[in-house]
Amino acid sequence: MKLISQLLKNSHRSDRELAKATGLSQPTVSRLRIKLEKEGYIKEYTIVPDFEKLGYEIMAITFVKLGKHLTPEQIEEARQIAKNDLEKSLLEVIMLERGVGLKYDGVIIALCEDYVAYLKHINLLKQYEFLETSEIESFLISLKDTVRYRPLTFKALAEHLLTLKQNKK
Repeated sequence: MKLISQLLKNSHRSDRELAKATGLSQPTVSRLRIKLEKEGYIKEYTIVPDFEKLGYEIMAITFVKLGKHLTPEQIEEARQIAKNDLEKSLLEVIMLERGVGLKYDGVIIALCEDYVAYLKHINLLKQYEFLETSEIESFLISLKDTVRYRPLTFKALAEHLLTLKQNKK
């Protein structure tokens, strides 16, 4: 957990730097990292950019509801349509997941350059026959807002993971 936490904070560091941060030896860190990768605990290494500096003003968290009478085949077809559109970059979606809660079946997180782009995003969603178009609601986050409480970062997640581990002891 210590190694994963340190990698979440900054995966760009060398195994030597990670060894210092975790209190483990460098060979142990190297072996452990390889093991975590092979076992699927580490899926990828990436960065978290400043989305505002990249030109996005809005993060939209949109809740959607599937049609009431979709067969399993129709649900699979809907999944394929969404997957194809995401690959063609027709949607500005960074996360699309099924779930349960707040009377919805899914959640979409999208980055939008501005409010006009957000409206285009919503209009694209309303074209999908498998969605209940009257059941699409969004929570908009301004990326230009100077008052931030705790934005989503992997560093915050890393600190949370260490807290969980300490609380289990």
